[in-house]
Amino acid sequence: MKKIDDIYNGGRFKIERVEVDLPGGVTLERVVVKPGGAVAMLPIEGDSCYLIKQYRYPIDEYIYEAPAGTMNEGETPDETAYRELIEETGYRSDRLVPIGFIYTTPGYTNERIWLYEAHSLTPSNEFHKDEDELIEVVKVKKEEVFEMIRDGRIVDAKTICLVLKSLLSEEAVKAYVNSPGNE
Repeated sequence: MKKIDDIYNGGRFKIERVEVDLPGGVTLERVVVKPGGAVAMLPIEGDSCYLIKQYRYPIDEYIYEAPAGTMNEGETPDETAYRELIEETGYRSDRLVPIGFIYTTPGYTNERIWLYEAHSLTPSNEFHKDEDELIEVVKVKKEEVFEMIRDGRIVDAKTICLVLKSLLSEEAVKAYVNSPGNE
């Protein structure tokens, strides 16, 4: 991929026109959005987890999401996860467990979101919410999170991916252990 020019450069967010040599020898001109890195965390406490209900102005709605945020320049994903968890929930985690990453929409962006489970939660006011964040912290039973995905209360893609990577294996193990012949 070879950059042709910058369409927009707003600090953390860039849009570039690029020339791409595809396998098979075809060369195309495309637009790539480069928003920088981000993290999302699923704070877990016993049989519950914490989500946030946040106002998102591009869709003019409050939606349920995992706490998340963008990486500041020079920050590692671990440092961002630590900071953003406190900013958005008021809890710090003494055990952030990385569980991989996702590409949000690789058809036009290189955005990568690192995913974490957050355990050993304690209240903290080390960092404060950004002024544009309208957030309510909501404690939800783990099994209800799946129902919230099924019935459409959770529609945020990063949250669905994080819940599946974090809790699905736990639910699958429970289902197997409790199935006939495996008690």
